[in-house]
Amino acid sequence: MTSLSRSLGDFLSSTSAVALVEVVTAKGSTPREAGAWMLVSSAAIFGTIGGGQLEFMAIDAARALLVGEGGSETLDIPLGPEIGQCCGGRVELAISVIDAIKREELLRVARADDAARPHVYLFGGGHVGTALAGSLSLLPLHVVVVETRADALDDMPLGVETRLTSMPEEVARAAPAGSAFIVLTHDHALDFLIVAEALGRADAAYVGMIGSKTKRETLRRWYLGEAGGTEEAFARVVCPIGGADVKDKRPAVIAALVAAEVTRALSAASALGST
Repeated sequence: MTSLSRSLGDFLSSTSAVALVEVVTAKGSTPREAGAWMLVSSAAIFGTIGGGQLEFMAIDAARALLVGEGGSETLDIPLGPEIGQCCGGRVELAISVIDAIKREELLRVARADDAARPHVYLFGGGHVGTALAGSLSLLPLHVVVVETRADALDDMPLGVETRLTSMPEEVARAAPAGSAFIVLTHDHALDFLIVAEALGRADAAYVGMIGSKTKRETLRRWYLGEAGGTEEAFARVVCPIGGADVKDKRPAVIAALVAAEVTRALSAASALGST
């Protein structure tokens, strides 16, 4: 995914007058949580506070400030039938025209968000790897595609990091804590080597390998035998990836299923780490 700080910087540099809309409090069922924010200029918006009539009202109020004398405003909005949005909760919004100091503060926050993004490593840039890189590149993640073949990295999506190496298992060893590892190379023996390295990371949020139940069992025998692994560690392997409910094996379909699976795993790991 294109970095938040870069896209935010592009937006801020495109206009001289910008209003910030922040969700101060969110009670009950609401589109976004407290802390969510968006920016509004006379011709564009950056980010979202959840869409719908709530957001339309916020945009109108923000643009009214931009054409007026600036300043700030607070809106306390019940999300009921009276505004055509029946979430049932209540949202307090703070709207203000921002200055140069606030612009720089927002960029600092965006850079911190970029640095904190979970890392997802895709080992293999074949059909499924490329499709999965595309799906994951749309999410707030740091996506890295690792390959032993230079030509397999030629068509990766914008914002995806690529690494060419003859020893991909070393990339798994050096990855940051909380990373996700998805293994789908052109070589089953290499798959097994990378999975073993990822399973050696007790801090991995997700370890998945493309393949069948037969491939999983072959991996199990090798991992518990020659590799010296344990049943407890092996139980963490997700294979087949993407679940078994959908039988469609087209790369784009697999990519959508795996992206959802990895997102859930990263969210669970983040929640566990915050408790």
